Amino acid sequence: MFEFLEPKPADAILKLIAEHRDDTREEKVDLGVGVYRDAEGNTPVLRTVKKAEHWLVGSQDSKAYLGSRGDAVFCDAIEKLMFGDAAVNDERLSTVQTPGGSGALRVAAELILRASPGATIWVSDPTWNNHVPLLGEAGLNLRSYPYYDDETNDIRFDAMMDALSEAQPGELLLLHGCCHNPTGMDLTRAQWDRVADLVVERELVPFVDFAYQGFGNGFEDDGYGIRLMYERASELIVTQSCSKNFGLYRDRVGALTFVAKDPETAKAVDSQALFVVRTMYSLPPDHGAAVVAHILNDDALRAEWLDELAAMRARLKGMRKLLVEELAKAAPDRDFSHIERTTGMFCYLGISAEQVARLKKERGVYRVGSSRINVCGITERNARYLAESIASVL
Repeated sequence: MFEFLEPKPADAILKLIAEHRDDTREEKVDLGVGVYRDAEGNTPVLRTVKKAEHWLVGSQDSKAYLGSRGDAVFCDAIEKLMFGDAAVNDERLSTVQTPGGSGALRVAAELILRASPGATIWVSDPTWNNHVPLLGEAGLNLRSYPYYDDETNDIRFDAMMDALSEAQPGELLLLHGCCHNPTGMDLTRAQWDRVADLVVERELVPFVDFAYQGFGNGFEDDGYGIRLMYERASELIVTQSCSKNFGLYRDRVGALTFVAKDPETAKAVDSQALFVVRTMYSLPPDHGAAVVAHILNDDALRAEWLDELAAMRARLKGMRKLLVEELAKAAPDRDFSHIERTTGMFCYLGISAEQVARLKKERGVYRVGSSRINVCGITERNARYLAESIASVL
């Protein structure tokens, strides 16, 4: 049965993790893996998560199934988190809890194909490396639009808008809600406004992947684009992840939200989404979603969580600034100031794949071939070594 299968190449990020782990050099630096890390290189459990888990252990009285939707309290809290008080009585909304943001993307793809076989979705170039397999392997037709300019280290916004002017009514537009992965370059509010105009004019369906709220320029500011689409688009799809801003990576907590044209359509969409979930993985895990729901519905915990999130965001901004300062000393003839204009966990350094390979071999600095770096891998201890290493291969 399996003799005709051929091995798939190892995932680039997972391969990088193994190579870094096996490297015996003391000054090695890991800028590849996509998780938040503190100044000591650890991925901590948030204080608020610990408190919510203690509450959950003491209060939970059953492990019975919750149903295909998952935790309804969590779903309501996520809707309000994204859209504010306007979501409370909006009957056009439908949300299901999913196994992480990846689970949300795949369920969304399956439902889109049920609604519109052969549907086309426009995806930024570049985009998160798992977008294409998650959506394309499900059967969606993918088209790309220009997004990042490697020469200017900025968004190719005019080229993006020109490409999207070819999009046809009913086609989907995949947007990163904030903290674009892998480039870290986000649309400005003015650019979001123009994209919203185009969505309305071309009758497109915005599909917002929202994995990093709170990691960019502030919790409310990061939500500008998604709330704009909620206000202006007649239909909207949002995939949400709690991996980063709650640190619940291994607990796989995500959500998929649909905004339909009217309440009746929303009921049909909801029933189809539940059917897809039932036939795909049946039921989502409960623990992490129950933790998130408790934090978001407890005023004191929510305030503390926002403080923790602000501290993580400040560390990311601080490490960007530090690296740019060290690079200015180590490589004064090269401008790396674009790094400080990026947000979230990632950005492009702006060096070649050959230079990336040399950094790994000669200096023990690990990152993916695109030169994307996880800013969390930078610390006050390694920033100078990292800058000098980069300068050595320019």
